[in-house]
Amino acid sequence: GRRGEEEEHHSLETFTFYLSEPLSKERVEAFSDGVYAIVATLLILDICEDNVPDPREVEEKFHGSLLEALSEYGPNYLAYFGSFVTIGLLWFVHHSLFLYVTKATRLMGLLNILSLAFIGGLPLAYQLTSEFAEKSHNEIEAIQVSCVITFFASIFQFAIWTTALLNEEETLHAFARYGGKEHAFMFAKLALYPCVSLGAFFLTCLLSEFSTAIFHLMQIVIPFAFLALRIFVRISLTAIKSVMSLSRRKVVLLEEEQACLSPNEALS
Repeated sequence: GRRGEEEEHHSLETFTFYLSEPLSKERVEAFSDGVYAIVATLLILDICEDNVPDPREVEEKFHGSLLEALSEYGPNYLAYFGSFVTIGLLWFVHHSLFLYVTKATRLMGLLNILSLAFIGGLPLAYQLTSEFAEKSHNEIEAIQVSCVITFFASIFQFAIWTTALLNEEETLHAFARYGGKEHAFMFAKLALYPCVSLGAFFLTCLLSEFSTAIFHLMQIVIPFAFLALRIFVRISLTAIKSVMSLSRRKVVLLEEEQACLSPNEALS
């Protein structure tokens, strides 16, 4: 009985040690940058291959007007730019995350691979949101699939941050740890995409007629939300610090007043 318990305990220790074993941070970043670059390239190849008007069609159907011919592909271009911005911002968040990480672990590497797996699905999301007819049932489902892909790609990034916080003294820079000057902004930045994509998913379920507008609005608004988020976090932290400093000043003033009072006055 004891032997079995010891073997089980040993296997659990080995498994835990394996997940927390250090991993080369540089190789994780290099592999991730390669995946992001390939995904962006595939997206560019998709838009260049299937959404260029034929010269004969321009002459016959649009009377030689290239701008009118390009307007026919307007929804495809909007889906392309939205998907490319999503890839770019997720790369930016990934870069910021590993800028604060001092040591990667195997668990963080596993979560990073899962995030990259869904990042690789963003060209699929672009194809789905640009292929089907507007306001059709298939288009609504395609947009919901795109929201799910974006959600999982970003939630695994948030999981990497959470894993780093569990052993922050070894894995994070001092200014990014809990209570550090960049902690609040990093937490909010990593939570932005999961919250917005999940909210867009439920809105498309409730307001199916406006699902396309909701999805593209999400892709357009998020870049400005990052800037607004930085400003909001800075203002909130400044307000909290000012309130705390005022409360400390009041405590100091009360202590000074009590020190200046005579023993009889203090007792009274």
